[in-house]
Amino acid sequence: MAHLRGAPPWSTIVESPVPSSLRLLADQAFSRAAGAPLVAGNRVTLLRDARENYPAWLDAIASATQWIHFETYIFYSDEAGRIFSEALAERARAGVRVRVLADWAGSLGKTSRRFWHDMRAAGVDVRLFNTPRLDSPLAWLSRDHRKMIAVDGRIAFVTGLCVGNQWVGDPERNLEPWRDTGVGLVGPAVADVEMAFTEAWAAAGPPLPKDEYVDRDALPCAGDAEVRVIASMPNTGGMLRVDQLAAALARRTLWVSDAYFVGVASYVEALRNAARDGVDVRLLVPGSGSDIAVVQRLTRAGYRVLLESGVRVFEWNGSMMHAKTAVADGHWARVGSTNLNLQSWLGNWELDVAVDDEAFGREMEAMFEEDLRNSTEIVLGTRNVHPAQAMHKRFRRGTGSRSRAAAGALRLGSTFSAALTARRPLGPAEASMLLYGAIFALVTAGVAVAWPALVAVPLGAFVAWLGMGWLVRAWSLYRGR
Repeated sequence: MAHLRGAPPWSTIVESPVPSSLRLLADQAFSRAAGAPLVAGNRVTLLRDARENYPAWLDAIASATQWIHFETYIFYSDEAGRIFSEALAERARAGVRVRVLADWAGSLGKTSRRFWHDMRAAGVDVRLFNTPRLDSPLAWLSRDHRKMIAVDGRIAFVTGLCVGNQWVGDPERNLEPWRDTGVGLVGPAVADVEMAFTEAWAAAGPPLPKDEYVDRDALPCAGDAEVRVIASMPNTGGMLRVDQLAAALARRTLWVSDAYFVGVASYVEALRNAARDGVDVRLLVPGSGSDIAVVQRLTRAGYRVLLESGVRVFEWNGSMMHAKTAVADGHWARVGSTNLNLQSWLGNWELDVAVDDEAFGREMEAMFEEDLRNSTEIVLGTRNVHPAQAMHKRFRRGTGSRSRAAAGALRLGSTFSAALTARRPLGPAEASMLLYGAIFALVTAGVAVAWPALVAVPLGAFVAWLGMGWLVRAWSLYRGR
């Protein structure tokens, strides 16, 4: 498809017979990569930050007459959380079936037991996803990182925002709101969002009653946008394939924003190949407002290979940039919860929408260009990557998604693997990681030699825990057979 480079956007290519067949082929490739069909007849509303998302959510909640399905990674028991809990409790007391699914690890230390108790007392059905289990010691690594709301099967929201004061900000304390993006959906694609919630809800307990299942064919058309709802589960990799495919098919532009970018080699190479082929590839990531400094260092460690291939990298000047979006050729776009790292791609339950619509694509491009006006471009110097030149404000840290920690662990694993196998060159930014790893390894070795029991006993206990967990699960499977 190299002969298509420099061609007009997808929307104009479709007018000619030959590219139309290529469009059908691309649609088929996206459907198979994502494991999700392209659904026509939807109205999609782009929602920026909490100032647009939160009011739209609250209006939809207030209008509910049958049910509310609310799924989020973190539901803070702060002022913003109380506003939503009170709105949900009011609907529950009015007879609406309200179901809230929050991630156990995501809300750990951020949501009090009293907060959940008060919601349940009001009639809200609350579940915490993937609580610790004796029979699965490592199950906690897979988290429900989705953020969605669906009301009565007629309106839905898919977003990167959780519920908390960080997204609202605090002018009195000079804390700007987090930068984030979501969408509102009306039309047949709402049924696919509802189905995603149905699957996650069933993974945390008894399934929903059948009357809360939504038939896509029963929903009327509400607009012209074609939407693909991509509900990722652990080890499926649907969104990873979609992101790589978008990079492969982009001909003119590919603009991406991400909160915790620690891209795997295959995706980084897809971005580099697109840039080398003349595509305008831009990556927007958090600057010094990142809510955890180590992830910012891990992200910066990958700048050089991108910049050397022509990918333009920008750091956001302000509070945490938490959005996970992409727009290609001003026509195809995605918004949702999936970060560009292995934990999101392969470890978590995630939810995104890919929108195939020229008007929405132009709106996404305009939003991205506006974001770049508040960003600093990173450039290569003669020897090193130049850091951001703009003065950055300092913001609160340590309150973002726990998936960033797993992403950081994966990046550390990548660094140590590269050091052992020499499969890729290491960058200067990875020197500190190797130093910390070396110190840890030497200290561990010294402890093991001097006091073997301090290493052997915890290791033996953990292996025994694994063995007992597998034995319990094997017996359960045997009985189920």
